[in-house]
Amino acid sequence: MKWIRERDALIAQTLAFVQSVSGRKDDFRQPDTAVAAPVPVAEIVSVETVTVAFEPQYADPPQPAPPPQQPLPVAPPRASDFRSEMQARIANFRKHQERFEREREEYCAATLTKLRAAIREVRPPPVQK
Repeated sequence: MKWIRERDALIAQTLAFVQSVSGRKDDFRQPDTAVAAPVPVAEIVSVETVTVAFEPQYADPPQPAPPPQQPLPVAPPRASDFRSEMQARIANFRKHQERFEREREEYCAATLTKLRAAIREVRPPPVQK
């Protein structure tokens, strides 16, 4: 299974990297947990070996990203514009909330009407003798 080999190689690469950064070559057990739980053993390979194995093969070399566009400067809104815009947004929000509440109430009333009609139409089962 290819993914198992890739996983094991990634674990080995990570261990090698941690060892190179920390400068430690011993196992990675904590002093208080060294006796309590055994640590799984992994094969350690060099970083160069693992890196070469995982280099992707590109058909075309990757293109550099285009530089980001600078946004056009926008003048800050005047206080009265900001206030009127906020009032308009709040009024619009309230209208939406009222519409949603009205639609929920209409749906609930329609559903209850259908339910009551269905209950009235159900006849009791015949009595067995």
